[in-house]
Amino acid sequence: MTLRSNSGEEGIQGVIRRSKSGEAPSNDPLDPKLGASSGVEWIDAAFRVAKDERRAALMPYMMAGYPDLETSRAVAEAYAESADLVELGVPFSDPLADGPTIHAAATAALKAGATLDTALEICEGISDRVPVVFMVYANMVLAHGGAAAFAKRALGVGAVGAIVPDLPLEAAEPVREVFAEMGLALVPLIAPTTPVERRARICAAAQGFVYVVSTVGTTGERDEIPAELSELVAATKAEAEVPVAVGFGIGTPAQAAQVGQVADGVIVGSRLVRAAGEAGGPDAAGEAVGSFLREARAALAG
Repeated sequence: MTLRSNSGEEGIQGVIRRSKSGEAPSNDPLDPKLGASSGVEWIDAAFRVAKDERRAALMPYMMAGYPDLETSRAVAEAYAESADLVELGVPFSDPLADGPTIHAAATAALKAGATLDTALEICEGISDRVPVVFMVYANMVLAHGGAAAFAKRALGVGAVGAIVPDLPLEAAEPVREVFAEMGLALVPLIAPTTPVERRARICAAAQGFVYVVSTVGTTGERDEIPAELSELVAATKAEAEVPVAVGFGIGTPAQAAQVGQVADGVIVGSRLVRAAGEAGGPDAAGEAVGSFLREARAALAG
């Protein structure tokens, strides 16, 4: 993974490596375990490193524990090598935002014994090298002690944020306040169907980045990127003070590059989950997802 921007300044992963080794000052504001806003700052720094390299940030999604723990670890290691940020899915039985590929992955992971602890372990293994944002459903937060307890566990393994797709704006404020006080960003989502006034309110409250859903429906690979996406991203960027990343339906390096022309970040999920499941073993899965990410990163830079 490239750790330096075009300007020669050290990238955020290098800063965190020095912090972990004890070489950096103990009050380093980019250490994800320090300060109420440190998670937000680390996310922002990751986007800035990509911007300095004149490309959108690359943020792959993975399902913790899929298709098994060892393969999941190998996928995470490959992500840490090539990603700017990582979206780490917590297996859940009723993932309403996810399409067939990720839903099936969650089901398989749960059947294999994966839990929140599995996701925490995966996060801890890579969080000193790349910012990790959990994709977790509200029931999982509530079932593990509520917002403060979840944030404490997430921060304890180095996570910097969480996406809670089934937590609407009206119910999110108490969670956002707790997360912000503890230093964990609550990342909101905006869909093509989000009304203009509501979008403005979501952007005003956004932490870390805004996740723009590219198309109506659930996650999954698509043949084309919607033509109207550019307008939605532009409107969101005009209203948000944080970076804007796009996910859902991005399945090829060319599509990633296309979205990267308008967005600050590109999220790839189902395509990589499918590759991990079809690979046939940890080493093969790591190489499959790593190869895709290297190609996608090159496309974003090209």
